[in-house]
Parts: sequence; C-alpha cells; structure tokens
Amino acid sequence: MAKLTAKQLEALTSADDGRTLREDGGLTAKVRAGVRGITLLFRYEFKLHGTKRDHRLGSWPKKSLAQIRAERDEMRVSITKGIDPITARKAARIEAQAAIVATIAEAERQAGENKTVTDLFEEWIRDGVSRQDGNAELRRSFTKDVLPVIGDKPLRNLTEKDLLTVLRSVKARGLNRAVVIRSKDIGQMLRWAEKRKPWRTLMVDGNPAYLIDANKLLDHDYQEQRDRVLSPDEIRELRDIFARLAHDYDALPAGQKYSGIRPVNPRVQCAVWICLGTLCRIGELLKSEWRYVDLEKGTWLIPAESTKGHMGRRQDHHVFMSSFVLTQFKLLQRESGHTPYCFPSKVEKSHVDTKTVSKLIGDRQCRFKKRSKPLIGRHHDDSLVLNKGSKGEWTPHDLRRTGATMMQELGITIEIIDRCQNHVLGGSKVRRHYLHHDYAKEKTEAWRLLGVRLEKIFATTSSDQLPLFPN
Repeated sequence: MAKLTAKQLEALTSADDGRTLREDGGLTAKVRAGVRGITLLFRYEFKLHGTKRDHRLGSWPKKSLAQIRAERDEMRVSITKGIDPITARKAARIEAQAAIVATIAEAERQAGENKTVTDLFEEWIRDGVSRQDGNAELRRSFTKDVLPVIGDKPLRNLTEKDLLTVLRSVKARGLNRAVVIRSKDIGQMLRWAEKRKPWRTLMVDGNPAYLIDANKLLDHDYQEQRDRVLSPDEIRELRDIFARLAHDYDALPAGQKYSGIRPVNPRVQCAVWICLGTLCRIGELLKSEWRYVDLEKGTWLIPAESTKGHMGRRQDHHVFMSSFVLTQFKLLQRESGHTPYCFPSKVEKSHVDTKTVSKLIGDRQCRFKKRSKPLIGRHHDDSLVLNKGSKGEWTPHDLRRTGATMMQELGITIEIIDRCQNHVLGGSKVRRHYLHHDYAKEKTEAWRLLGVRLEKIFATTSSDQLPLFPN
C-alpha cells in the first residue's frame, strides 16, 4: 500500500464520503464529508497477544499526517514490548497527574516552610488578638517598627539577634517605653504561634522571644513602672504656666505670633484638671460624650465599652463631680458643647485621638525626648517642664496617680480609691454575684475631699507653702 500524502488527501471530494484509505504500518483513514469540508478519521490497527485491536489517532486536517504517524509509531513501540498502548496512555496520564499533585504539594510544603513573620503577624492580628481599638495600634506599631526590619524573614530563620535589631532601632529613637511595649507584643505573637500549626513546626529552635531581656536595652535611669507624683507646688506651677503662656502670647505683636510659643489649648487644660480631679484615664476622658455628662446633677458616666478592661472584664464607671471638676466641665462645655463629643476631632464627627493630649504634653517637654528636630506639625519646646525638670517628665497618667495619692493622704481607704479609679476588683464569682453595693456615697465623698484639696492648692499662690498633709 502506497504512503498517503497531504496532496492526495486535499484532492478528496464529497464523492469519497465513506471511503477507507490504508497505509503500510496499520494506518487507516475513513473519509467523512460534512458542512465544513472533508475530514479523515485515522485509526491504528494492530495485533496484541493474537487479538486484533485498533486505536483512534485523531482526525486530519486537525492533526497533520506527521503528527498522526508519530503517534502511531509511539504506540508500535509499546506493542512490540507487549504493552497495551491504551493502558500505557492511561498510566501515563495517571503518572502525569500524580507528578502535578506532587509538584503542588512540594510547592505548598516549601511555602509553608518559608512563611514569614509578616504572614504570622497577619494571621495573629486576625485570629489571635483582640484589643479595644480593633488592633489599630498593634498594626500601626508593627508596620512602623517591626515588619520593615524582619517582616520578610522566614519564621524558621528568626533569631534572637533579629528581635534585638528591632528593639535597638526603637531604642535609638530614645523610646524606652516603646521598647518595652514592642518586646511584649512580639513575645505575645510568638507565644501564640508556639501553640498552633503550622507555626510551631517552624520554630524548631524554640521561641527567640524567651531569650530577650528588654530591660537590658533601656537607659539606666528608666523605670518601667512609673511612680511620678506631682507635688502641690508643681500643680500650682502648672496652673501658672497655663496662665503665663496665654498672657505672653496675647501680648505678642501680631507679626510675631507665628514664631511665639502658643498657649495650651483650653480643652487640653480642662483635660489635665479633670484627670487630676477624677482619677480617670486620659483615653477614657477623650472618648467621652456630652450625652453622658449631667452638669445639673454633677455626674459623668463612662460606659463599659469606653473603659480599659482587665482579663476581658469591663464595667460602667459613674463619676460624681466635685465642684472643682464641675467647674472644668463647664469650661469645657463652652469650648465643645455644640458637638456630641467633649473632645471632638477637627471635623467634629468623632472624638480626638486618645493619644492627642499625651503627645502634646510630651512635645512641650522636648528635653526628655532626645529628638534632633521637631516632628512635623508638632510642638518642640520645654514650656510644660515642671520643677526645672529635676523630677523628670510628667504624663497625663501621672495625674491619675497624683490624685489617687492625694486621696490616700486624705485618709480615704484603698478600696474606695480603687473604685474611684474604676479598677476591676478581684474576688470570687460568688462574692461578685451577691455583693452589689455601688459605693456611690463613699466615692462621692472621696471625690469631694479631693476637689476641696485641689481648690486649696489653686487658691494658694506659688510662693506660699501649702502643707502636704492639711489639717
């Protein structure tokens, strides 16, 4: 039988429909005439173990004659070995699929082994931690200080030195407190990873956070547990600074006001004295809303969702204002009473950031910040340094401690002071279930006594010496 040629196939017409063409080597082709023209269906006829068999090779012109013959020749090799080509092709497909599955599995294994610190952080922030601000501060701090340094590092390669590099870069900016916080947050993330797949298998050499002692990175004079308490003289000094800054700024000629030291915003001044007179947390105060403030009754409610919880427990906090605190809230109402928030943001659709006052007070004590230049849009002076800086920096949280210390000096019991600070007190669930006295009377008296004490301090000029323990 002559060998088929492409020219011969192209010459076929509809009259050849149904005709069978043959070629040496068991190749046959059946002509089919259709609307799309002439098509030849090729098959390979062969004997295997004494039995006649055939196998489809595809169609022409979709496949060329060369492709069809190559496929036929490949099958002939299998047949000469006594292998059914159909079974061989099926086995080849299975092997190819198995190879694909193995390749994917290997890629997944390698990807799993190469999961990075960023991969861990994203899973931890999504499933492993839930903080009051929706983890916004965690994401901000890690994005700024941690992930740029070690984010691309495979977790299996993470070492103690890598963590120290992160903490030292924070320390280089003079942020001792931030070093402690970053160390704790990184440690919390890695301890979470230790207990879960696939992360625990990647930490084959253990948790490097256990090898870090953040205290060794801090300045010798830094104290993680602050104990700063403002003295009566310092409270009077702060009062006078607020007044002097406003007076000096108003006295400046119009052309010099831009370069002069601006006075402290009246809202910030109110925040300072309210913190001192109520023992509240600055963040709780800055989130306060006027709907929770009753100036006629002299009460202020801090709802549980705005408080700082402990072990997942939060509680409403009812503050009974002394005349000292009530005065501050009335001054504050003149500033922001037209908005829903006691301390509104610039657009007045929400409260200010809870770190606003802390940043402002810190920026006006720049000698303690170790900054080479002022931050953009921020103050950079020492206008709020107290006692010539001999006792170090003071913060809004120190006001809370100062007020609590004054209460203690006034003979108020620790239990009442704790309740005025809205500490979540311990004790058995049974006790908490049955004992529901709210101590409103005792707390009201404690705040009143503190307010009287502060009014006496304010009524005394800085040159007078008010006894620390008044009669």
